[in-house]
Amino acid sequence: MLKVACIVDDDVSVFELGVAAEVFGYDRSDREVPRNDFRVVTATPGPVRTAGGLGLPLVVAEGLDFADEADVIIVTPYDECSSDAECSLPVARVLQRAVERGARVLTLCSGAFVAARAGVLDGRRVATHWMHADALAEQFPQIAVERDALWVDDGPITSSAGTAAAIDAALHLVSELQGARVAASIARSMVVPPLRDGGQRQFAVGPVAEQRAETLAPLIAWMVERLDEEHSVPALAQRANLSERTFARRFRDELGTTPAAWLASQRVQRAQQLLEVTDLGLDAVAQQAGFGTAALLRHHFTRQLGVSPSSYRRRFSCSEGVPA
Repeated sequence: MLKVACIVDDDVSVFELGVAAEVFGYDRSDREVPRNDFRVVTATPGPVRTAGGLGLPLVVAEGLDFADEADVIIVTPYDECSSDAECSLPVARVLQRAVERGARVLTLCSGAFVAARAGVLDGRRVATHWMHADALAEQFPQIAVERDALWVDDGPITSSAGTAAAIDAALHLVSELQGARVAASIARSMVVPPLRDGGQRQFAVGPVAEQRAETLAPLIAWMVERLDEEHSVPALAQRANLSERTFARRFRDELGTTPAAWLASQRVQRAQQLLEVTDLGLDAVAQQAGFGTAALLRHHFTRQLGVSPSSYRRRFSCSEGVPA
């Protein structure tokens, strides 16, 4: 169970607020998903205006006190985020204290501006919606803006691009804090892919924004069912009825990465699930996930997640009698 504070203010984006509530606040305890203590908070409790001229009534009764004990603080896009106004001092101090005490901060879309004004993004890499990327980089030259990233993980701060990328970043954070099984269960109930994964944990950059497998969707589904098999580019291109060059180009266009990198990411996710719910040894996990050997599993697993498979299992295992 996590304590999650979602900070809002006037002109809050309904979509990103809904993502935060759906991923972290919805009660799925009947599906063995931990029920978090999720609360929407604001610097000045009372009516909050929603963005886009929707006129939806939203009253936030709780102030920022809860945020000081939260494990995760979510900053939604709202009016101050994309203007030249100063971030409210109470919110800035909450974010500064959160980073100091080791809590996680998740900024959604232009919510990165609030974290930037609080100073907690200085020297870090960050993602935001492509429409705001230039303004963020111009206003805060001490921040490295990753313009093409779906989400970026840098230390205690996870940041996302706009709209649907917020789902990816939120599920990534769930996977890190509560395990891949929990993230996958939430994703299934939301009818979205488990995770469009990032790269290095130190500043894990997600694939190119708005990636979608369109013409390659049947092939991708076929590969997911056969992660334990070898998949060469020539064989995959032949199955897709494309030349190797066209296949490689289309794969990158639709999935934002190479076939080898995509397979490694999917195999790490499969290994996460096996480590959580089975008592298989590392050699067997490596075989079923498609890595072949425990050594190769350790290499890719640690490279992507920053922890060894054994350490991950000790933290997230749901199986009895799992070997250390």
